[in-house]
Amino acid sequence: MLASHITKLSLHRMRRWRKFARSKWLRGITSLPDQLARTEKRNIHICIDICLITVSFVVAVLLSGTPPAQLGAAQTWAVFLPSVAVTVFVFHRFGLYRAVLRYITGRAIRSVIAGAFAGAGVMLAATLALGVPVHPSVIMIHAMTVILAVSGIRFWARAILRAPGLRKSTPVIIYGAGKAGQQLVAALYLSVEYLPVALVDDDARLHGTTINGVRVYPSVDLRSLIAKYHVREVLLALPSLSRVRRRHIVARLETLGVEVKTIPSIGDVVSGRAQLTDLRPVMPEELLGRDPVPASKTLMQRTLAGKSVLVTGAGGSIGAELCRQIMTQKPKALILLDVSEIALYNVVTDLRDTWGEAAAVLVPVLGSVQNPRRMRAILRRFGVETVYHSAAYKHVAIVEHNNIEGIHNNVFGTQVIAEASAECGVENFILISTDKTVRPTNIMGASKRVAELICQGLAQENQGGTVFSMVRFGNVLGSSGSVIPRFREQIERGGPVTVTHRDVTRYFMTIPEAAQLVIQAGAMARGGDVFVLDMGEPVRILDLAKSMIRLHGLAPYMLDENGQPEGTVQDIAIQITGLQSGEKLYEELLISNSPKGTEHPRIMTASELVMPPADLQRLLKDLHAACTGFDPEMLRHVLMRAPLGYAPKDANIHDIIWQKQEAALVPSVPLAH
Repeated sequence: MLASHITKLSLHRMRRWRKFARSKWLRGITSLPDQLARTEKRNIHICIDICLITVSFVVAVLLSGTPPAQLGAAQTWAVFLPSVAVTVFVFHRFGLYRAVLRYITGRAIRSVIAGAFAGAGVMLAATLALGVPVHPSVIMIHAMTVILAVSGIRFWARAILRAPGLRKSTPVIIYGAGKAGQQLVAALYLSVEYLPVALVDDDARLHGTTINGVRVYPSVDLRSLIAKYHVREVLLALPSLSRVRRRHIVARLETLGVEVKTIPSIGDVVSGRAQLTDLRPVMPEELLGRDPVPASKTLMQRTLAGKSVLVTGAGGSIGAELCRQIMTQKPKALILLDVSEIALYNVVTDLRDTWGEAAAVLVPVLGSVQNPRRMRAILRRFGVETVYHSAAYKHVAIVEHNNIEGIHNNVFGTQVIAEASAECGVENFILISTDKTVRPTNIMGASKRVAELICQGLAQENQGGTVFSMVRFGNVLGSSGSVIPRFREQIERGGPVTVTHRDVTRYFMTIPEAAQLVIQAGAMARGGDVFVLDMGEPVRILDLAKSMIRLHGLAPYMLDENGQPEGTVQDIAIQITGLQSGEKLYEELLISNSPKGTEHPRIMTASELVMPPADLQRLLKDLHAACTGFDPEMLRHVLMRAPLGYAPKDANIHDIIWQKQEAALVPSVPLAH
């Protein structure tokens, strides 16, 4: 009964406090300081402190048992007034009047203690010098009362100013009570957007402690804290945490119905690219990617340091990241080639902003890899020693319905730049390939497999000359047209999120890790190598979609084949649309099953079929005839006859321009994963 009564009394007092904090007149009073100049605020603080010191002296006299009549003696005030002046002077020198009330910390107490005891010392000296009968207990009680009054009023004012009812702020819980978490609490008090109501940490030594007025709780209390403070957002202050540990924490937060945001990386904060309060949603890229293996300095430098390097498709996701990584190795020149003016402009601008004067080595060049004369001119003009061929059409559904142009660019574009590289004496040529070359079911994968065969064939012809190699990997996180940006857009529009199949899986890798591994693989090449990157474990796309919805603080639900909800309707629907033309349920990285390890733990080599030169030339001749004749059916038969493992799922091949049967309407081209 007693416990129940105490609980009810506490709840009643809490409600009264919230009502008091939300009152209009209190808001009006607390807004007055914002309208005053800094000097005016300081003068007001000094006046209040003088009043408090004076009242404290009166209280000290009365509590010490000294006759009240002594307060009317002039000698008593002659002893007291110098101490007031000294106390306020020490407050000022110790920075008490520079502190902002809303953000005042325990350091202010030091200033108050110093001022109180300095004043007590002056009062004691004046008492002895003037022979005034002021009892030592008055001086001691006065000092203690000053400390309590001056400190107490400041922390009481801070509590008022920080009261949730006075701030139109979002209550948040900060996960991580380390240095970053402590700095984030202090920084958020300077803003009006967020109000930290609790800190959570897995370190038991911190539980129960208070940081800047915010208590630290164990993570098991998260659910109750979220309910207690009506929290809709949790902020991760764990900038140096491993991806595995971060993934584990976020997986727990996903089930709590809150949006999860994170602070920038320590590197971005230190470099000045971001501030601690630049909060952003947790990206799936951060959770799916692995902790990268440190790059080999020797491999990174081997084909780049002091070299003239060409990157084709430099404006694309992989091409741009290759350029960023290449710049770290101080090349003699970096030629960025792209057919898109805006893509080229964006990557060059980004690199110049990052590298400043060092960006003088950048050479932006507009052009298509299908132009033989321009490719030879570029290679000779800049004495290119290393080529990364990233230019390609890579979106499965787009290439599937533009197959003639896809073959032109992916096959014959590769042939042009590869043959020009051999002719111009390029030392290393690295083809950026894809896991979709393995038993391809679509034109894009088949075209990239032919591109691999071209490079393998040139490697045999140019032994002792240009070293050709291919690097094969799966999806990169955040690339143009990737499933993750598309899911994010669909969630922000309110859904539905579209997934092609319940069981479809894909490999994922972060763009920086992929670019570094491509560079290191190319540096190990001896000629004709097909390198395969270790992509980790495949990810179920449906699980990824659900995870992304939950990270936004929303709940997913499924729609059936007729578009009707399966079970209870929640926030964001997920709709299964069916596999698209040329799309697989899962991707493979190897045609054969005999990968060999290399000196890098995440790079393997594959022993793949090499076509005899005569057969390869016949294949290219037939493909050229199909393309120049704009004949999609012939193109299909040529690819199926070739030893590519090409096995399209559809009975017919369709090019939206050159298909023989004209359609009344241009078919829509959905995007596959």
